[in-house]
Amino acid sequence: MKTILLNDGNSIPAVGFGVFLIPGDGSTYNAVKEALRAGYRHIDTAAAYFNEAEVGSAIRDSGLSRKDLFVTSKLWIQDYGYEAARAGIETSLRKLNMDYIDLYLLHQPYGDVPGAWKALEEAQKEGKLKSIGVSNMTPSLWKKFVPHFDTLPAVNQVECNPFFQQRKLRNLLAADGVMLEAWYPLGHGDKKLLEHPLIIALAQKYHKNAGQIILRFEVQDGIVVLPKSTHPARIAGNIDIFDFALTEEEMQELQGLDTGRGTHDPETPGLGELLLEKYRIHD
Repeated sequence: MKTILLNDGNSIPAVGFGVFLIPGDGSTYNAVKEALRAGYRHIDTAAAYFNEAEVGSAIRDSGLSRKDLFVTSKLWIQDYGYEAARAGIETSLRKLNMDYIDLYLLHQPYGDVPGAWKALEEAQKEGKLKSIGVSNMTPSLWKKFVPHFDTLPAVNQVECNPFFQQRKLRNLLAADGVMLEAWYPLGHGDKKLLEHPLIIALAQKYHKNAGQIILRFEVQDGIVVLPKSTHPARIAGNIDIFDFALTEEEMQELQGLDTGRGTHDPETPGLGELLLEKYRIHD
C-alpha cells in the first residue's frame, strides 16, 4: 500500500475504506472485516456515521496489530466548542475502544470551530490524536478559520472526483503541505463519470474497471481516496490499483474532465443548522 507523508511527520495510507451510510446493525462490522481481509489498513468513520463502535470491534476481531492500522474519525458539530469537543473526543475513543486515533477531523466548518480546534490540538499533545485536520472547507472557509489556528491541519477531507478536482483548493493547501482526502472519489456512482468514454477506453486498455481507473488517477495525482462498498468483490477491486500506472498524457486527459462543480456546497446559507437538525448524535 502506498503511503503519503503528512505535514506533521505522520504517514497516511493512500487508499482508505469509508463507512459513511453503512448502518451500525452489523453491516459496518462485516464490511470493515472484509476490507481488512482485502488489504485495507486505513478505515474512515465519524461520530455522525453512528458506527464507530462496529469499526472498533471489527478491528479488534481482525487479529491485526493496532500499530499497523490507520483509523480516522470526526467530531460532529453538535460537540463543537472547547469543552464539548473534549468530551466528544473521549466519546469517539470510548466507542472505538482505542487509546488513540490516527486522524481526527472537524467534520463540518460551522459553529464554534476555533473552540473545537483548540480541543483537538490539546488532545494531539496528549497523544490521544496522532494527526488532526478538517473537512468540507472550501478556500474561503479555510481562509476564514485556519489562519487563526495555532496548529496547521494535516488534512482537509472534501468532495473530489474527476468531474470536481478541487484545483483551487489544492493549490491553497499545497502551500502548507496539507493533504486533500476525497470523499465520493467515484462521484457517488455517477453514470456520466463511470461510463465516460475516456474512462471506459482506459479500463479496456489496462484490463481494469472504471472505478479502478478513477481511483488510480486520483492516487497518482496525489490524493488520498476513501471508496466505500459493502460488496466483497468491489471492496477488493477498489484497492487493486497498484499494479499499473497511467501515462502522463492519460493523466492530462483525465485532468481535462474537471468541470469545477460538485454536488455539495459547504457555503450554502443555513447548511450548518440543517445538518445539526438532521444528525443528532446525542440528547
